[in-house]
Amino acid sequence: MLQEAGVQDQGIEVVFFGSDTGVEDVRDVKMPQHFARSMALADALDPRNLLCYEMNGEPLPQLHGFPLRLIAPGWYGIANTKWLERIEVLPTRYENRFMARDYVTIREQQRDGQSVWTETSVGRALLKSAPAKVTREAGQYRIVGAAWGAPIASVEVRIDAGPWLPATIDEGEDAEFAWKLWSLEWANAAAGEHAITSRAIDTQGNIQPAQDDPWITGKHTYWESNGQVTRRVRLA
Repeated sequence: MLQEAGVQDQGIEVVFFGSDTGVEDVRDVKMPQHFARSMALADALDPRNLLCYEMNGEPLPQLHGFPLRLIAPGWYGIANTKWLERIEVLPTRYENRFMARDYVTIREQQRDGQSVWTETSVGRALLKSAPAKVTREAGQYRIVGAAWGAPIASVEVRIDAGPWLPATIDEGEDAEFAWKLWSLEWANAAAGEHAITSRAIDTQGNIQPAQDDPWITGKHTYWESNGQVTRRVRLA
């Protein structure tokens, strides 16, 4: 659609405006402002992006963004603007509450012995996994979870302080951006409380960071929290 509209050479940013609006107080100026998220022109031209008006063969439900919603695969959900009202191409970066003052990650990093603070807008999804539950059938325990955020190559699971064990990834869903379900047969499970941790590895060899990784410990906001998740369970 952008190509058919004919984006001018000076256009660098595409803004997706939802119909939901409110009054914002910016530098003592009260102004009505729509929810809006933006992305660079090259990202907006990705042919995998969708303008959705149907869901499962039916009109898009109101709670899911009727009559029109942007779906940007591979991005955090906040990029998927609901109740889409208009799309604008700008010659400058777009700054509003939801790009510059909210949905931002504040991070502290050590560089040459000094703390350097950065504030970045939440963008593409990050590699993550999590154990979801433990099931029992015929006396055998199984750990089940999911992985997402990047093309998943493998998932490993650690029980208590044991070694990392390879999980089995469900081959039922092979779509690029679909969540990958995984499982691990828990042999010789003993009664008592246990800690179960998972980590995902993508096709580029990147490993989901541990909670004590500086990439996680230096982050001072909730957004983009992709550290390893530990679940505690008690077996009778």
